[in-house]
Amino acid sequence: MSNDEALRYPIGRNEGKASYTAAEITALIDRIEAVPAEIEKLFKGLSPRQLETPYRPGGWTARQVLHHIPDSHLNAYIRTKWTLTEDTPTIKAYDEVAWAQTGEIIADPALAVALLKSLHAKWVPLLRSLREPELQRSFFHPDSKKHIRLDQLIASYAWHGEHHAGHLKIVAALS
Repeated sequence: MSNDEALRYPIGRNEGKASYTAAEITALIDRIEAVPAEIEKLFKGLSPRQLETPYRPGGWTARQVLHHIPDSHLNAYIRTKWTLTEDTPTIKAYDEVAWAQTGEIIADPALAVALLKSLHAKWVPLLRSLREPELQRSFFHPDSKKHIRLDQLIASYAWHGEHHAGHLKIVAALS
């Protein structure tokens, strides 16, 4: 793996599976549940200078990463709700790069961490309530042109939170 690849994907690329067992889903949800505490711990260890430091050349700053995580997880929560309440909905895609540049990213990242904690306090119990038939429900992603099942979304977001925690660890290691 190249140095740029290691910085871009500090925990490796997301390697989804075709299906997941009930035990794997439980473990994935446990990982999602752990993300806010890990992000908060990393955030509290960052200096003001580190908040403005990108995790790699051309990458987002730690501040942008901190704001991106709840933005992305909020979209995942809404996609979960749509999938549970509609028949194979076509979700709304969003431009995460543009979202990482909107005006509120200058706000205190503690607000983003608080949003992430609050969101996960609501999202995790919803995920834990899902049973096999619900986990097999899917939405259609208009950009990838793929149907994504809720078990796959759960796996993706278990990876996503840890992926960005890895970016914050890179910045934290810079002096």
